[in-house]
Amino acid sequence: MPEVVKTAEFVETKFVSFFHENPLELQGGGFLSPVTVAYETYGKLNALGTNAILVCHALTANAHAAGYHQGEPQPGWWDGLIGPGKALDTDRFFVVCPNILGSCYGTTGPSSMNPKTGRPYCADFPAITVRDIVRVQKELLDFLRVQKLATVIGSSLGGMQVLEWAIMYPEFCETIIPISTSARQSAWCIGLNAAARAAIMGDPQWDNGNYDEQPETGLSVARMIGMLSYRSPDELKERFGRKQKNEDGGYFDDKNIFQVESYLRHQGKKLAERFDANTYLVLSRAMDWHDVTFGRGDLASVLGKISLPVLAIGVSSDIRYPIIEQKELVQFIPNARYAEINSIHGHDAFLIEFDQLNNMISEFFTTSIRGRL
Repeated sequence: MPEVVKTAEFVETKFVSFFHENPLELQGGGFLSPVTVAYETYGKLNALGTNAILVCHALTANAHAAGYHQGEPQPGWWDGLIGPGKALDTDRFFVVCPNILGSCYGTTGPSSMNPKTGRPYCADFPAITVRDIVRVQKELLDFLRVQKLATVIGSSLGGMQVLEWAIMYPEFCETIIPISTSARQSAWCIGLNAAARAAIMGDPQWDNGNYDEQPETGLSVARMIGMLSYRSPDELKERFGRKQKNEDGGYFDDKNIFQVESYLRHQGKKLAERFDANTYLVLSRAMDWHDVTFGRGDLASVLGKISLPVLAIGVSSDIRYPIIEQKELVQFIPNARYAEINSIHGHDAFLIEFDQLNNMISEFFTTSIRGRL
């Protein structure tokens, strides 16, 4: 593949609102009006509107997928894949990354203002599903005058959106790339999310979702639970083993915690400082309700109707969404292929192993969309 060039220009998050006159009717029966969407774009849309790529983010991410915000030292969370010469080549593609419905980074969610009350929605925010998220994304793409997507790509919750795109709007997509995801949420993942939600709701500060101050303890513990499945046992063993924070301290000193404990506490604190607890509840529920077969038929028939080229990517050490779940997609989708990231980093490898991802995606594009734009 071409040499990867670092993205250097500054980018800005943009905002647009929809569903003013006609509210968004949600799959669960609720309504939202209006719906604001935060999004970023990279590259230029061609005259036909056919060179767009939709990037779908995971649970706690945002629209800032690539480039730099002015004054911020860190690039977007997928900068290793998006930019000139990278797999999602902005010299060739118009890349769109919206913050998803229900999130807390600019798109309407529990922390947004409820126009009926003049206060944040908090616990009054309605239940949403992955299909609702995708409908809002389609509204954004229509606004941007996108006529067709060269691909839809995303990992984890993002991968769930990718699969729904292929089912809900098959004629709008040339290809899809679901990463580290499944056709339907497993009991294992539902259980992990339930434990995380219990941590949040067990924090007295949560106040049945109507808090003024973030329930930081509960959200921190929720993140700690999640991190144990986002990384791998082998990675934690290699990085931390049984080492304590102070190797010269007392072994039985309660304050001399193990390094892995310190790591988890740090990750929990970081999330509590940047995310919203009610948002965690709403989006984790949306993940648990994810099931491409719901209201459609059996798995073989639903996936069998996806006729476009599919690259399903798994991670060798992913215990959250193990590779058997991506291989299941390939088993039932006629024009699907499987690629595996070899990594010790577990589920989070999609945020780390950019060399492997760039190669896999570029090779897939060579055979699946080259010359079609």
